[in-house]
Amino acid sequence: MSYIQNVYPIQSRDAIARDVFDYVVACPDIASQSHAGQFVHIRVAGHTLRRPISICGIDAAKGNIRIVFEVRGSGTDEMAKFNVGDQVDILGPLGNGFTLLGSDKKALVVGGGIGVPPMVEVAKHYGENATAVIGFRSASAVILEEDFAAMGCDVRLCTDDGTRGHKGFVTDMVRQRLSEGAADIIYACGP
Repeated sequence: MSYIQNVYPIQSRDAIARDVFDYVVACPDIASQSHAGQFVHIRVAGHTLRRPISICGIDAAKGNIRIVFEVRGSGTDEMAKFNVGDQVDILGPLGNGFTLLGSDKKALVVGGGIGVPPMVEVAKHYGENATAVIGFRSASAVILEEDFAAMGCDVRLCTDDGTRGHKGFVTDMVRQRLSEGAADIIYACGP
């Protein structure tokens, strides 16, 4: 497996939930080699180890990747301070990624919390043939629901406390969808 290490500019930056950030980074060489389910390592000043962040989206034509991360410690807290135009030291793409079937197959993509972002690129491949079962602690933590809907996915939202969607865990919805014959393949990522 080959990977690339270089510095790249942040093209956009959004706070999409409490302590959750969405960046688009211009890195055409990494974007051209990236696949659904891979990740990058980001160097943060003052920290010895790089931070592993899943790739949420890939736009090889525009030469960028999208990363969505949650502040979980001092390293990601520093990452949250990056701004548009800042140069970020990225190593990637890393990992084997997901094996994707033909886009005519029915896929069930399951993610919980910060495990939802890597499911976006998988769902994009299957489009209307994908069911996205995504779970969060509460309504205030929901992220990327609109992304799945925009791709034509059947979105099943779950919250632990019932403030949005189904009250309960994603496993409830997964069982339901499987009983309906909704999947040729299942992809999952979560805490």
